Amino acid sequence: MDSEGVAMVWQIFSGTGEPASVEAWRALPGPPPWRNRGAAVRHFVPPEGLLDAVNAALHLRRPLLLSGPPGSGKSTLVGLIAAELELGEPLNWHVTSRSTRADGLYQYDALGRLHATQTEGDEGAAAVQNFVTLGPLGTALADPSRPRAVLIDEIDKSDLDLPGDLLNVLEEGIFEIPPLVRDAGAGDHASEKSSTLYHVRGADRAFYPVNNGLVERTNWPIIVLTSNNERTFPSPFLRRCVRFEMPTPNADFVQKVVASYLAEAAEQEQAKIGEFAQRLVAGENLALDQLLNYIYLVSGEARDGARDRLEEVLLAELSGK
Repeated sequence: MDSEGVAMVWQIFSGTGEPASVEAWRALPGPPPWRNRGAAVRHFVPPEGLLDAVNAALHLRRPLLLSGPPGSGKSTLVGLIAAELELGEPLNWHVTSRSTRADGLYQYDALGRLHATQTEGDEGAAAVQNFVTLGPLGTALADPSRPRAVLIDEIDKSDLDLPGDLLNVLEEGIFEIPPLVRDAGAGDHASEKSSTLYHVRGADRAFYPVNNGLVERTNWPIIVLTSNNERTFPSPFLRRCVRFEMPTPNADFVQKVVASYLAEAAEQEQAKIGEFAQRLVAGENLALDQLLNYIYLVSGEARDGARDRLEEVLLAELSGK
């Protein structure tokens, strides 16, 4: 059965290369619920202590730094916070080793504007604000209507200075967009300073007011930082965060997670759930969605013959090999 209780055909692909029917693709099942972000948020099972850490971060207006292995639910939490507090869609920023402070605040397409000034007959099309886009953090600071939830994912992959630079921006609640500042300054007069209001596209495709190229915080954003523990952070950075380490799931917790998605199958697969939990406690590098994938696929009689092969494929340790 799939997540909606509909019987699934296991062997959709036969390997013969011959189409089974004119519209064989219709045999493709819907995705399992944990592959849908909205469903994953609704089924999220918070580990003990996490709710207190979230509430501490909300009261203190501090970022929440979640640490733990991949697949432990760290990035799902921000969607749950945004849904419960009615903050709109979360703003997501996936950090890499090349990410800079500016990437989170704004991007400016200088080459695009240069091309537009040379080819467009309409001056409005080449207006500088058309080539500025706010980043996820910049959008949250610019939104005057409500606080926004921001996920800064895998902050431990960044260069050494980025975490501190971002917290400095959050503390100050203000940053400049130099192309807009220069454009506004070009209209200054000797006796009076003009005020130029720009409307800049955000990371969520909405437009936000920016006065004279200066973004000033109206509402404190709710920031969730995640780390896979690939590096350590300096003490000044840690001091300005509320920290929570996602605990190693025990058998009871794993059972709750599986039951939240696959209630009947969870009862039938208690032995496999206990075995998986033991592997986690022993320090093996595993993610809970591996177990969900496995139980989801082997819970039907038509797939009993593939059970051992699926276990080998889906429940192998995440060694990177």
